[in-house]
Amino acid sequence: MESATNSGTASPTPSVFSLSTTGSSEAASTPDTHRSMLFDDDVAGDPLDIAAGNSPFIMVVGGLGYIGSHTVLELLKEGYNVLIIDDLSNSYENVLDRIKALASEHFAAQGKAMPSLHFQHLDYRSPAMRSVLAGYSSYSVVHKPSMNRFPYSALQRTDSGIEMNDEADDRMVTRVSRITGVIHFAAYKSVEESIRMPLRYYSNNVCGLVDFLGLLEEYGIKNFVFSSSATVYGEMANCGVPLREELCVHHPETFQDHDGTERRMSPGVIGLTSPYGRSKFMCESILADLAVSDPSWSITALRYFNPVGCHESGILGEDPRQKPSNLIPVIATVLTGTKPVLDIFGTDWNTPDGTAVRDFIHVVDLARGHIAALAASAAGRVKAPFRAYNLGESMPGHAEGLGWPYSPTVADDT
Repeated sequence: MESATNSGTASPTPSVFSLSTTGSSEAASTPDTHRSMLFDDDVAGDPLDIAAGNSPFIMVVGGLGYIGSHTVLELLKEGYNVLIIDDLSNSYENVLDRIKALASEHFAAQGKAMPSLHFQHLDYRSPAMRSVLAGYSSYSVVHKPSMNRFPYSALQRTDSGIEMNDEADDRMVTRVSRITGVIHFAAYKSVEESIRMPLRYYSNNVCGLVDFLGLLEEYGIKNFVFSSSATVYGEMANCGVPLREELCVHHPETFQDHDGTERRMSPGVIGLTSPYGRSKFMCESILADLAVSDPSWSITALRYFNPVGCHESGILGEDPRQKPSNLIPVIATVLTGTKPVLDIFGTDWNTPDGTAVRDFIHVVDLARGHIAALAASAAGRVKAPFRAYNLGESMPGHAEGLGWPYSPTVADDT
């Protein structure tokens, strides 16, 4: 097992933290309100205080990337202990130091101890993930049936750990994980690269997710927030109408439209033009099917639009290891002289300036949306085992207009 990097100490106030679901098998998988109960203003008041005594953790897979790093910081600020899993394929380990510095400053100002922050340099598909999860689990012997159990008679403690044997015994070992929720940011996300390397994307995004879910299920970890994308709407995203979550479903669903008309949606979507987009739709379908088969899961898929911005300190931002494809880091390459001009693709859209319209959302708002998803699950506000939510500002922005504030800077440097 890889060695962990730890920082901070858990909060000294014991409390009970649970992200268990209500067990409801409600058929609806998407919200039918403009501002759903997922983002109630009472998030801070939900039962989310981390119990220091039993040290639960939220595991963030891909936690040193752009959205992941901001989410980790917001989780720490809310009092969560966090375990980061990241293979550094598109991020840098020094991001961990930046998170620690910002979190330490935040808690020092409050006179409080910072929650624990652990890091494992691993691909989430690595066999070593099993050892990581085992390290965050506890075991107890019981004499009655229990969930997540296996025969005590089949265990034998050795110098290397616990092994199986064949002696008969009616005692049982119950395994309880200290990881109470998982946020998944580990998918590859470049549309252009996915077209050139589709198998790489399907292997990591789809096959990797299936194996990962099986491992989580083995350890009884069933509270899952998935980083999805508005790309799952396919060609509907370019129709110029507001996107409702019900327009993309994975099982038949009935809902009332804004004018009160009852509509029934069937699974499927048209116009997915890249392996990246198809992989996101496949992953959502897998998660929805899993939730139907086992309603004890609590799964939230968050469909992002266009994340932009950085932490107000400027210490955390978008700093990909690979060639940047998002608009803001591309603008940064022009500012630094790495790229001579800013190319804006598409000038014949049905918009005032002819450029594409995007729904931009600040990355910190997006990060807080993940905490809202965990809070809603903990408070029992999410009744169905699988739900999908859009995360955007619902305020259209033009790609060309986004570059205007940077124009004087570019001019001054030329």
